[in-house]
Amino acid sequence: MKKKITLICLSIFLCTATFAQKKETPLYKDAKQPIEKRVDDLLSRMTLEEKVMQLNQFTLGRNDNANNMADPVNDIPAEIGSLIYFSSNPDLRNQVQKKAMEKSRLGIPVLFGYDVIHGYRTVYPISLAQACSWNPELVKQACAVAAQEARMSGVDWTFSPMIDVARDGRWGRVSEGYGEDPYTNAVFGVASVQGYQGDDLSDGKKVAACLKHYIGYGASEAGRDYVYTEISRQTLWDTYMPPYEAGVKAGAVTLMSSFNDINGTPGTANHYILTEILKERWQHDGFVVSDWGAIQQLRSQGVAKDKKEAAMKAFNAGVEMDMMNQCYDNHLAELVKEGKVSEELLNDAVKRVLRVKFRLGLFETPYTPASKEKERFLLPQSLKIAEQLAEESVVMLKNNNNALPLTGVSKVAVVGPMAKSNWHLLGSWRAQGKAEDAVTVFAGLENEFKNKIQLLYAQGCDFDGEDKSGFDEALTAAKSADAVIVCLGEKAQWSGENASRSTLSLPQIQEDLVTELKKAGKPVILLLSSGRPLELTRLEKLSNAMLQIWQPGIAGGNPIAGILSGRINPSGKLSITFPYATGQIPIYYNHRQSARTHQGKYQDIPSTPLYEFGYGLSYTTFEYSDIKLSAHKVKRGDKLIAEVTVKNTGNMDGAEVVHWFVRDPVSTISRPVKELKHFEKQMIKKGETKTFSFEVDLIQDFGFIDGEGKRFLESGEYYVLVKDKKVMVEVE
Repeated sequence: MKKKITLICLSIFLCTATFAQKKETPLYKDAKQPIEKRVDDLLSRMTLEEKVMQLNQFTLGRNDNANNMADPVNDIPAEIGSLIYFSSNPDLRNQVQKKAMEKSRLGIPVLFGYDVIHGYRTVYPISLAQACSWNPELVKQACAVAAQEARMSGVDWTFSPMIDVARDGRWGRVSEGYGEDPYTNAVFGVASVQGYQGDDLSDGKKVAACLKHYIGYGASEAGRDYVYTEISRQTLWDTYMPPYEAGVKAGAVTLMSSFNDINGTPGTANHYILTEILKERWQHDGFVVSDWGAIQQLRSQGVAKDKKEAAMKAFNAGVEMDMMNQCYDNHLAELVKEGKVSEELLNDAVKRVLRVKFRLGLFETPYTPASKEKERFLLPQSLKIAEQLAEESVVMLKNNNNALPLTGVSKVAVVGPMAKSNWHLLGSWRAQGKAEDAVTVFAGLENEFKNKIQLLYAQGCDFDGEDKSGFDEALTAAKSADAVIVCLGEKAQWSGENASRSTLSLPQIQEDLVTELKKAGKPVILLLSSGRPLELTRLEKLSNAMLQIWQPGIAGGNPIAGILSGRINPSGKLSITFPYATGQIPIYYNHRQSARTHQGKYQDIPSTPLYEFGYGLSYTTFEYSDIKLSAHKVKRGDKLIAEVTVKNTGNMDGAEVVHWFVRDPVSTISRPVKELKHFEKQMIKKGETKTFSFEVDLIQDFGFIDGEGKRFLESGEYYVLVKDKKVMVEVE
């Protein structure tokens, strides 16, 4: 009997020990379990209040954005779902994470986000410039570097890429996207997602991507931020949706809702785009975050009377995370109790947030390992990518009488407010970029021409204002030189968020400076740094050559100088149209056909742009063959291959970009005059010929899309176009 009692006690002890062990290690903490089981287990243990807190984002660290205000660290709840992390030191992040892991009941890690738009500390050219490289693989590499620097500094999630199709250069945020074309935004958006996220989000050098701003933000009236947009359903699908659909298919785990009111329903409260399309049609299983303050701003947009109603409308529409609105944390639990938000929808939202955290590996590695700045930032291979991207992004707009490259000159005047500026080369959304890291244009020229060409410097004038006291010094330098390099452009803060401008012209004083320098009678070479397309009609007439260098980031100076010297052959092509005058806006290449092609023109200026989409000069020349097709008649399901050969007929090796367009002259729904469907960039040595090919997907490339998002392909004639070459294909 005593032995039996002992066995029973031992059995009870073992059961108790096993139960205690299970209690100590719940399923959601078991890394060997599938993520979905872990998500479900954790959700089942959460209270209503804990669920709600996972759907809120506050801030942590220094914030240099005047529109934003950081919360004190001590006020951050241990249960908070996410924080925007403004510091570049992981120590502060780890302190807050320790609070979340040890002082919250369930130990759910915080997700740390930040605006890593075009680099973290190694700042690359702005996204609009990146698209001009037509090198998505290089952009993918740049995003991978940004991810590595950010993740090692405590950031798990970037609010990038921005893939808003933008056709109005007055809109400051045009600098953040990839230009005016849907396909281009889709390709570079996918490359960015792949660079940020890689194949494994739990990799300690990868971050979660965020497609923004979903959707139509780039269509804001008159190029102004936050305002109304009128977009037909058909245009929504054929122009604005393609980049987002491609990004979702590429695996982007989050999206950001847009500020703008779309046809009467703001993006932040738009059930059609956030739920019907994104979650139901595209089966996206990540989450949507609001833009900063966008939920509470439903009040100013006239669709919510107070923050509580704003929270209800945004959440029911499909916004899972509240970025700095104080709407969800204050009202969501109450809305659930009142039955105005279903518990089922709440659980789905929390699961989406937790799913991303599990995929990032935050439950296994919640803390960022300590490292020195030199181990994270400005690594040699990172700077090499930065230089190459800056090099390939430069677009040569003009080169009369071979003013470039600079040969046979012994003395060059370098003039203008951008010549020695480092800060403004970084552009907006420079993340943790520092001015002292940047190579200025003048420094690049010194590196390139030392002991070969004497450089004379005079600032001439500031970026704006009316002070012309420096004109005389600049003109004296110009007269003493064999050529004049004039470095003009925009300040970094003149583009980006809340940076709309009424004109694309540079300030009058910069144009006046060029007019003054022209008096020297020497070749004038303009270097133009900006975050948007510029109105250059007057400056074009005053110059012998023009290079659009954009805002090239920290490594721009040396490759720009290399182009000026001829060491580098420019290969950039415009990803956005440069209008003849601001009054032409909107002007873009893939416009619909006109009812009267011989009329409807401007009476006072040309109706064509100064520089069209895809334009860009080289130091060499290329000769294109006629387009060769694998077949001239095809049926649905057939394969079609188009080929063109390009020969370098000049005296210098050069990279050429071939843009493949299609045109459907007659369709049930009218179509653009041409649409980009493929592009390819290859290096071609002098005298060499390369073949470029386009494998046509008949449904995707010849087909079109209706107002319900359904793609259709009609029988009839289609054209494939490359430069001035075109060939007809008949679809039966």
